[in-house]
Amino acid sequence: MDFELHNLKRTRGANKNRKRVGRGPGSGSGVTAGRGEKGQKSRSGYSQKVGFEGGQMPLYRRLPKRGFTNPFRKNFYVMNVRDLNQFEDGTEVSPQTLIEGKLVKSVQDGLRILGEGELTKKLTVRAHHFSESAKQKIEAAGGSVEVIS
Repeated sequence: MDFELHNLKRTRGANKNRKRVGRGPGSGSGVTAGRGEKGQKSRSGYSQKVGFEGGQMPLYRRLPKRGFTNPFRKNFYVMNVRDLNQFEDGTEVSPQTLIEGKLVKSVQDGLRILGEGELTKKLTVRAHHFSESAKQKIEAAGGSVEVIS
C-alpha cells in the first residue's frame, strides 16, 4: 500500500481519549477519582515542596557544604597576542577601542593580554595586565606596552 496524502490514516490506538476522573460511579473512577482514600495526597490543591522527604532530613541538608565564592575575584577579559593582528599598524589598542569596534561587549574588571600566537603589527597596547611573553612579543614587533591601573 502506497502512502500518499489522500490515504493516510492514523494507526489503531494512536488516539486515546484522556480519562475523565471523578465523573460518577458509572465511569469506573468516580468517588475518590483514582486518588486512593483519605490523606494529604488525596486533597485538592496538594503540592509537595521539591526535596521534601516526608519529614526525614532531606539530602541537601544531610550533605556537608563545600567551598565558597570569593566576592573579591576579578574577572578579566582575556585576549591573546595573535588576536591583535586584526588591527592596523600603529593603532592604539585599549579596552575602549575593543568596545567601540564591537569586538567585545564589556571588559568586565579589566583586559588581560596573554602571549599565545605571533604578532606582526606594530601596536601600542593599553591593558590592565600583560603576561611576560605577551610583553616581549609586542615589544619585539616594535610596539609598546602600557599598563592601566
